[in-house]
Amino acid sequence: QVQLVESGGGLVQAGGSLRLSCAASGRTFSNYGTGWFRQAPGKEREFVAAISRSGAGTINANSVKGRFTISRDNAKSTVYLQMNSLKPEDTAVYYCAASGASIATVGGQYDYWGQGTQVTVSS
Repeated sequence: QVQLVESGGGLVQAGGSLRLSCAASGRTFSNYGTGWFRQAPGKEREFVAAISRSGAGTINANSVKGRFTISRDNAKSTVYLQMNSLKPEDTAVYYCAASGASIATVGGQYDYWGQGTQVTVSS
């Protein structure tokens, strides 16, 4: 089992920045690819970014390229999502997830999920 706890969400004005953190506990964190997903009210969950087990590889959704950066610190069992130039359409609950695959972009490939953290971007 892997337990994931997100933090860092909040209310920010458009153009602002936030950094989300996801702290993992349980099994060896470096054995899991990790990712961030988000779900806005009335919409389906969507992929945001993923990072490989070592941190050497990353994938970003087109909607966040150039604005969001995923990173991880395996020594701290933590994955981060730095979000810059935030837009109102980034408003959603953001979820951290861990996958047995090295890196994955589909929700079904993830085995463990956090409880989510709310990000609200005002215009």
